[in-house]
Amino acid sequence: MSYTHFALYTVIIIAILALAALPSASALPIDRHALVSRHNITWNEPAGRLALGNGEFCFGVDGTGLQTFAGNSMSHWGWHSFPLPAGWTPETLPGTGTFQTGRLTGGDNSFDGKDAIRNWLFDNPHIINLGRLRLSRPDGRAILPGDIHNLTRTLDIWRGMQTSRYTLDGQHVVVRTCVHPTLDMVAISIESPLVKSSDLKVSLDLPYPALNNDAWVGDFSKTKGDQSITSTRKDERHFFIKRKLDATSYYVNLVSDNNCNLRDIETDQGQHLFLISAQKGDALSFVCSFSQKEITRSLPTYDQTERACEKRWASFWKSGGAIDLSGSKDPRWKELERRIVLSQYNMAAQSAGSFPSAETGLLGLDPWRGQFHMEMVWWHDAHYALWDRLAMSDKALGCYKKFAPSARKLAEQLGYKGLKWAKSVGPEGRSAPWVGNQVLLWKQPHPIFFAELEYRLRPTRATLDKWADIVQGTAEHMADYATLDTQTGIYHLTPNMPPSEQGITRDAVFDLAYWRWGLDKAQQWRQRKGLQREQHWDEVRNGLAPLPQADGVFVHSAEWLDTYTKRAYEHPDPIGVYGMLSPIDGVDQATAHRTVQKVWKTWNWNACWGWDFPWMAMAAARTGEANIAIEALLSESDRNRYDILGINTGGPCPYLPGNGGLLYAVAMMAAGWDGAPKSHAPGFPDDGNWSVKWEGLKPAP
Repeated sequence: MSYTHFALYTVIIIAILALAALPSASALPIDRHALVSRHNITWNEPAGRLALGNGEFCFGVDGTGLQTFAGNSMSHWGWHSFPLPAGWTPETLPGTGTFQTGRLTGGDNSFDGKDAIRNWLFDNPHIINLGRLRLSRPDGRAILPGDIHNLTRTLDIWRGMQTSRYTLDGQHVVVRTCVHPTLDMVAISIESPLVKSSDLKVSLDLPYPALNNDAWVGDFSKTKGDQSITSTRKDERHFFIKRKLDATSYYVNLVSDNNCNLRDIETDQGQHLFLISAQKGDALSFVCSFSQKEITRSLPTYDQTERACEKRWASFWKSGGAIDLSGSKDPRWKELERRIVLSQYNMAAQSAGSFPSAETGLLGLDPWRGQFHMEMVWWHDAHYALWDRLAMSDKALGCYKKFAPSARKLAEQLGYKGLKWAKSVGPEGRSAPWVGNQVLLWKQPHPIFFAELEYRLRPTRATLDKWADIVQGTAEHMADYATLDTQTGIYHLTPNMPPSEQGITRDAVFDLAYWRWGLDKAQQWRQRKGLQREQHWDEVRNGLAPLPQADGVFVHSAEWLDTYTKRAYEHPDPIGVYGMLSPIDGVDQATAHRTVQKVWKTWNWNACWGWDFPWMAMAAARTGEANIAIEALLSESDRNRYDILGINTGGPCPYLPGNGGLLYAVAMMAAGWDGAPKSHAPGFPDDGNWSVKWEGLKPAP
């Protein structure tokens, strides 16, 4: 054999060995179209609401292809506030969301005797339904669910398109619906003889906002509050509507592919609506956009929007990570794969916008008025890094920079240094009232975690600069919040409400671990920038109280040793220290392993929340309990169900933190984590029942 042939042979052997070492179940790429399309949704329920969205805007669509019986048009920018109570002005409003001052000794009880402003702060700002598009009779009367027959309805998630076919008044109707990938705009095409005969029209309803966005219960009185609706016909195809609601303004554009009529009417019930109908033909195709600012350029047509939507979703599914379980013997593979695929769809449709998502996404049903919880941001956005779709969380995570001034003001008001992150907020960053706002601590290190996730993917000076001030201010507050016992030299976290929210205690186990992890990473961040370590941070981190444990397992807190008897419900905080978090000094791995086994056996899983199950799976995977990890993800608990749309129902349904948590857990179970065993899909059982093909995923910290 010549030297040239020997060298070529050696290169080939090395390449084969390298391919064999890759953590993918097959050298063949995953057929992503087949993977996604086998989980398309067919739901022949007229009032069933599905999500069509681009991450910033979501059109809740029912079986008619519009919002005839159910559905909202919602965005991450669409917020409204009712007028202030009598006697209050913007200047007297607490910009931090609390009147409390001085270092904390307990919960926030600063609203004694101020019920009116407390209620207002809880209710405002609230996310609003921008408008409803529904099928209607020629005079605007509603079509009823019993009028719809022979319905077949499919949501093609590869294309982002819903198609509905049914009969109405004995005539066939076909409706295609999609959302534009970059504009907050829905596109609708209706084909039916009823369109040609003008017996079927579309109405656009614009009521005054209501706090309940589940049903369409808005106030239709035109005189309610400071409200005005003005419409202008720009040309034969284009109608422009300006909407003013107290201090909130937004714009609606209706553009038809063919000439259409738009009639502005007020019904006998005081309902203000616009009726849309075709001037000719048996088809009505139009787009309806919502925007904060007036749109001056031409809008895409229905056909252009459909093509753009298809291109966007195909690009989404072809990029980032993928997991294919179809070769598995375990009969539960398809349900787990369905949850994985549909979770990706729902997060991309509802939770990839300019602000973090509410726990219920953009479909309504939110008792917290659509405000997002800063401790839940991790569950909505951390998974994007592991699925190599970091850009989809960039805008939402910009909230930390936007909220930094109010976070610093809150810290100063309470007598602390640094940036203290708020709890339940809207776009202005002011927290809604709640007793645990200032002492629910686990939201505090989150921005350091996000900074670290980005640095793992983009280890550049630009990433360091982007997060430097946020990491610094976050760690400053963490170090200052800890209280030194001068007699023992131990730093305590007190007062402290743990993630389980079972009350206020001190030295909660997960918070102590997260404080250690966060201060360690903040010091690394300084060193990456060429700065010296902060001596006080090291002093606090090394002097923190030990993680509380009893009988060889971690417990909720140093005061709650009854964790596995009276407190074995809500979030299982003890598993988080070696599940969500990577190994740190002070966390004994054997204790963490015993804790996973104890929690799994003793916990009341019907008194938990949707993200507790993937949290359990993360901890089980790290401690070598792959079977528990799978059982947790597929638990039969009522709090671990996923509806026909694939949305977790383990909270005030729907509950997207469960979906985000699932995506994070399965990504680390497939691609591994720092220190994971060097085996394929180390978090899945290696018993021959699970075939895990994956690609494009990133290991977890």
